[in-house]
Amino acid sequence: MRRITLGISSALGAAALATGALALAPTATAVTPTTATITADCGNFGSGSATLVATQSGTSATITLSSSAVKTPIDVPAGSVKSTLTLSKNGSGTTTFTGNSNPAIPANSDVTTGPLKGTVAAGDKLEAKSLKLVVFGLITVDCKATSAQSPGPFTF
Repeated sequence: MRRITLGISSALGAAALATGALALAPTATAVTPTTATITADCGNFGSGSATLVATQSGTSATITLSSSAVKTPIDVPAGSVKSTLTLSKNGSGTTTFTGNSNPAIPANSDVTTGPLKGTVAAGDKLEAKSLKLVVFGLITVDCKATSAQSPGPFTF
């Protein structure tokens, strides 16, 4: 009888421990869609499509952007592009994601920047509107979205 009682007690203890671990685990958050595209006009620097990839962890979010709209005329070292991505927020306001963590970009290649960091709240709907790139602190590239984000805004 002791073995049965011990076995039941062990099983109940394991179940209580698992339940406690689940209660203490951070809640999962998700952004949908995780990938979206836009077209953008960057003036004298070109125009074309851009792909945005979003991630979320609680109220922190990141967006990485790569675009054929702008090609680098020279090699651009990692971390030398300061980027500000402006997004419409919930259809009325705006928010920005910023960073200067671009990878190394070889000459004549598509621009990639990010992850750009920002803060979000549950239910926020964000859609890319403009991007400002400052390369080497000297060259400024201003891009404006010329299409709606597809398949739709990021929802956090």
